[in-house]
Amino acid sequence: MRGEYDVCIIGGCGHVGLPLGLAFANHKKKVVLFDINQANVEKVNRKEMPFLDKGAPEILTKTVDSGLLEATTDKTVISRSKNIIMVIGTPVDEHLNPNLLGIITAIKNVKDLLHKDQLLVLRSTIYPGITKKVHSYLKSVKCGISLAFCPERVTEGFALEEIRTLPQIVSAYDKATLKLASKLFSALEVETVELTPEEAELVKLFSNTWRYINFATANQFFMIAENCGVDFYKVYKGMTYNYPRLKGFPKAGYAAGPCLFKDTMQLSAFDSNHFFLGHSAMLVNEGLPAFVINRLKRNVDLSKKTVGILGMAFKADSDDPRESLSYKFKKILELEAKKVLCSDLYIQNPDFVDAEELIRRSDIVILAAPHRAYKKLKLKNKHVVDIWNFFDSV
Repeated sequence: MRGEYDVCIIGGCGHVGLPLGLAFANHKKKVVLFDINQANVEKVNRKEMPFLDKGAPEILTKTVDSGLLEATTDKTVISRSKNIIMVIGTPVDEHLNPNLLGIITAIKNVKDLLHKDQLLVLRSTIYPGITKKVHSYLKSVKCGISLAFCPERVTEGFALEEIRTLPQIVSAYDKATLKLASKLFSALEVETVELTPEEAELVKLFSNTWRYINFATANQFFMIAENCGVDFYKVYKGMTYNYPRLKGFPKAGYAAGPCLFKDTMQLSAFDSNHFFLGHSAMLVNEGLPAFVINRLKRNVDLSKKTVGILGMAFKADSDDPRESLSYKFKKILELEAKKVLCSDLYIQNPDFVDAEELIRRSDIVILAAPHRAYKKLKLKNKHVVDIWNFFDSV
């Protein structure tokens, strides 16, 4: 029966879809999460979060118990839903080129389940022009569905919290669809900002690329300071202390994860690879592990040392290992060091050891992901590589 669900999220049990589904269900919308990941579907229906997200476990329990949220691998729920939100994005391949066929292929696979009474919302970061291509395809198959692009702009781990507080960008090719999209997200009691699809596509790419370049700037400054024997964090304090124009300047750190690098490379591809600033940022951020290891090699013979990598997630207090630079450390150190140990508080891996064992057995400890709980660790008399200044914060 059509209209059985208010919202269906395709890819709904992942880091983008699930928090959004929770937000809608928490605002009394009946939500179904369609996902091909059977394990995550089962977890959601058992009221277990598949990943960390602040405040999500309580909302998951509440919305599943109330019958407002369910997960399934049955794609026929798409035809029984008023609003469809697709969270499939545009990945980049091993040559840093965007894969432009993923979204079109996904829509072709479900086109027979779409009908003219529905709103289809593209949600994840997409390559500029993809919304228009999808719009043209949907018109060609004459399903009559309305199409909008409404990008997510939340921080992983705090997605549910930010969905409820950040303005939502909405875009479409006609006023009627724009009104439908605005009405849908207004149910979350957030402001909406109306743009064209082309403007909205660039908002998302520009935002993530801006952050990536900012991190690269801090990391380049860190390298310069290290190379001339100056304490970067004393310089950092001098730059930022009571100086409002540098309030947002980041500390050094391993800039990674599934979005920032990928979106910077997408923007570069869109600009016919003339975006030299983005490529420079990539070389700085992706080159930081090698820089750290080369600095170590100046002072110690790594071939005689056991090195522990503390934190394998791509950022602090996350359980997501995707695109984490910790694994780049591991790969290089397996060639350079006597032995490499890995540990993470939130990632289950039979090859990892716990943090205390890693510290006890390692000659050198590299803090790769500064989980807050690591503040309690006893690292006295250990050679610790901490570019975050985590253990001696400014």
